[in-house]
This record gives sequence, structure tokens and C-alpha cells, in this order.
Amino acid sequence: MPTSSQTLIDLETKFWQSMVDQDTDTAVALLNEPALMVSAQGAFKFDHAGYRRMANKASMTVASFQLSDVEVVFPDDTTAIVTYGVKQEIVAPGLGEPLTQEMHDSSTWIQKGKRWQCVMHTETPAEATHTRH
Repeated sequence: MPTSSQTLIDLETKFWQSMVDQDTDTAVALLNEPALMVSAQGAFKFDHAGYRRMANKASMTVASFQLSDVEVVFPDDTTAIVTYGVKQEIVAPGLGEPLTQEMHDSSTWIQKGKRWQCVMHTETPAEATHTRH
């Protein structure tokens, strides 16, 4: 039976919640090894240990998130691409009030056995949406 779009939406949401909870073990379990990420900070390739290092030294943390306009496409039975908008609140030492960011994200998931793992994530800032509370 083919995987449903909701399964991938649930996995994407679980990954975001792991960042809020600072639950690196859950995040690592959802990542392929190696995985790729492209953001305003550049392009990165990392293994599980590399993700743990990034998560542990992060100067900012995600306090909350809200996904919107989620779309899932299955190019084949073992690949899924998820695109969405996300409104995230970021907190950092010395920042004061949380920073609200609106981004356009995508994740590519591959199925290995019965598990889905994220192999690639991209994040692009939406136009003029950085606001402070």
C-alpha cells in the first residue's frame, strides 16, 4: 500500500517538534546519513554526529512553529518531497524578545525499508517577514 501524504506531514511535524523540544535523538532518527541542508547560512552536508554537533552548538533555538500550505509529491514509491510555509519563533541569548520568521521550506524524504528518512532540507526566507514581538 502506498504511503499517504499525511505520513510525511506527520514526520515533518515530528522533526520540527524535536527542534522545539531540543530532542536531538528524535531528529537524528529521522535523518538519512549523510543528509544535506541549504539555508541562508549556506549549503551543508552532515552525518548524524555532525547534526548533533550543530544542534548542541546552535546559538538560536526554535521556540514554536506553525506549518501552512503543505504539499506532498511522490516522484516514486520510495521518494517524497514536502513543501510548505513555516512561521517560526526563534530565541537566542541576548536577543530579548523572540524573533518571528516566515520561511518557505522543502524536505526530500527517502524510504529505507519501512522507515522514511529526510535526506535534504531547504529553507528560504519569505519576503519582508522578520518581525519582533
